[in-house]
Parts: sequence; C-alpha cells; structure tokens
Amino acid sequence: MTARDVARRVLGRVDQGGAWATLSLDGELERSGLEERDRRLAAEIVYGVLRHRSRIDRALTAHADLKRTPPRVVTALRIAAYQLLFLDRVPGYAAVDDAVSAARAAGGAKLAGFCNAVLRKLASSGEPALPDEPRARLEAEHSLPRWIADELAAAAGDRTAELAAAFCQPAPIIARGNALRTTREALIAELVAAGVTAAPVAAAAMAIALEGLGDPGRNAAFVAGRWTVQDAGAQQVGITAAPRAGQRILDACAGVGGKSTHLAELAGDAARIDAADQLPTKLALAGETARRLGITSIAPIACDLLDPAAPLAGAYDLIVLDAPCSGLGVLRRHPDAKWRLKSDDVPRLAQLQRRLLDAVVARLAPGGALVYSVCTFTNAEGPAQVAALAQRSGLALVSEQRTWPPEADAFYIARLVRR
Repeated sequence: MTARDVARRVLGRVDQGGAWATLSLDGELERSGLEERDRRLAAEIVYGVLRHRSRIDRALTAHADLKRTPPRVVTALRIAAYQLLFLDRVPGYAAVDDAVSAARAAGGAKLAGFCNAVLRKLASSGEPALPDEPRARLEAEHSLPRWIADELAAAAGDRTAELAAAFCQPAPIIARGNALRTTREALIAELVAAGVTAAPVAAAAMAIALEGLGDPGRNAAFVAGRWTVQDAGAQQVGITAAPRAGQRILDACAGVGGKSTHLAELAGDAARIDAADQLPTKLALAGETARRLGITSIAPIACDLLDPAAPLAGAYDLIVLDAPCSGLGVLRRHPDAKWRLKSDDVPRLAQLQRRLLDAVVARLAPGGALVYSVCTFTNAEGPAQVAALAQRSGLALVSEQRTWPPEADAFYIARLVRR
C-alpha cells in the first residue's frame, strides 16, 4: 500500500460514506505499515484535497464532467490535481501515472485513458483564472461554500480575505505546558534537546508551537506529563475562566478533558472540578490524561446536562460550557467540515446551546461566573447567543473575545457573572 492508496481510501470514505477524515486517516495509517515520510505524504494529500476541494473541482471541470465520472475516478483525479496544482516537490508524471493506474483498476482502459487526458490537459494549461469579483474570488480561491463565506464576513469584516486564506493553511501542533510540573522556558529547552522545534505562542502563557514532533506518545516529556496538546484558542477558555483554589467548578461538556485539566492546573490542582459528559468513553480518556499530568482534583460524571436529575451539585462557583457547535473555527484541523455542514445546522446547534446554557445557569451560585465558548465564528452561536442569555437570565456580561488563526483556532469566548 502506498501513501496515495491510503489517501484514496480515506477520501472515498469521507465523500461517499460520510466518515470523519481524522479518524479514518488514523485508522488507515495504523494498518498501512508506511514509513513516516509516506505517512506524512498521505496526510498532506488527504487534508490538502479537503482544504481545496472546490478549487480542484473547478480546475478539473474545465476538462471533464465530474458529475458523470465514477466516484473512485473523481477521487483519483482530485488527488492528482492537488499534487499538480499545490505540491511543487511531487513530480507531475508520478501524480498522473498513479491516478491513471487507479482509474484503470476502477474501470478499465477507457477510464484510464480519460483520466490521463484530463490530467495532461490540466498539467499543461493550469487552473482557470480566478474570478475578479471579490466575494466570488474568495469562495473560489479558498474553497469556501457561500454560506460559510457569508458567516465569516459577518464576524470578521475587513479581515475576511486574510482569515479565509489562514483557514486553508495547515494548523500547527500546539502544546500546553503543565504549570504543575514545569515552566514554559524549561519545557521548550527540553523539547529542543529532544530534536523538536519549539517556540512560545503569545496567545497563551503556557502555549508552545511544535514542529518535527512526530507521535506525541513517543516524546519523553509528554509521557512524563509535562505537556499535553491543546490549541491556544482553547487555552484562552481556561485563562478567561481564571479558576481559584477551593472553588467548586463544573466543566460541562468536558469531552476528553483538555479544559478540565487546564482548569485544574490553573487552580493549582486545589479546586473541586466536576467533569461532566454524556459519553463515558470520553471521560475515561480524560481520566487517563489527568493521571498522566498528575492531576487529582477532577471527578468524572457521566450524565445528560439537560436532565434536572443529573448527579451534579446545586451551586457552582464557576461553570465552563464549551458547547457543541458548528466547529467552523477549526477548519484548519478538520477541513472536511466544509463539505459536511449545511447552513441549517447552525440554528439547530444554536437551539441546543440555548438549552444547555439554561440548564447550567440554574446551577450557578450567587456571585458565580459562567464561561461560554464555541470553536466557531457564527454570530448565532456566539455574540447573539450570549446577548440572549444575558437578557433572559439576568447574568452580567463581563467580557467577550474572539481568537483567530494563525495565532489560534477561531473561538468565541464570553464570561458572565451572577451578581
């Protein structure tokens, strides 16, 4: 199996089966036996095609009717076109020959000839000129569906084109140093000594950008609990929450524990943190991370936040709700979301967020603080959601902020207090 074979299998599952790219790619790479160099190429192709899919299709459509082309051949064409248009280090003939072989395996000599003709035309002529009209150019150049471009423009204003380009770039790996066990300076020195390129990230006090890491699980400092993976935008959630020792804290929708463990670190592992999530499997992973980081102040609670009988405390000093959302803020990491999500998903998710907010507000103690966050940039899930909450609950909005790439994933974060 080659890197391109892996890419074809993953993209086929994403396009025809609705699979998540990250999970599918991880599974295929685990089974592939590929060396690290080829694993990186497979990942580059998968995420590159997903980031630029509509731009690639626009270039291919100048020479072929993709709607009448078998899906497996479309996938082969997209992979070759991505390499021809975006990867200088891959020889063009190698990309074309591989796609032709894949087309022959999918449908015989006729499809192989069709694939060869289309790609050789593309190689010689390049892609069509991008539109002149600014919005049409933004959509075409950065493969943004119109509704996502509209949401981005509503949130970002004059920065829309800059941010659209940033969302098409690969996301860096960001470490969160464990302040209970090290300092950022000491951790950077340790990582550099291990051959990793490590640099501080200004967006968060313990954030470090990593290059050349490979599998984190093979890094001694990671295994020893001196750092974990968390984007700088997500780290801003814990920083905004500003937990203190002795507080009773609820991390609602805790997931795999990234924010729970950060809250614990910031509170010196001396708060009482209930990490709530519906899925016990996620909470089990959160427990493993907490143990690796040497944290003991987190209690996992598997429950439905919308159930009034959920086994949670009646009053919390601090509640953090990182709510389920459209996830448009992490398109650098999950570009398949561009093709999976629809515009009507936003109001559906906003309604769920409203219900979750009302449920957790009922458990907020007098004088307590609520931090609400979403990794998206739609106004309905961010500022509009919080404004409506403040109006109906009587909570006072203390602060709100957005984070943006390239410094961080795009988060909306608000802090409200009960007077």
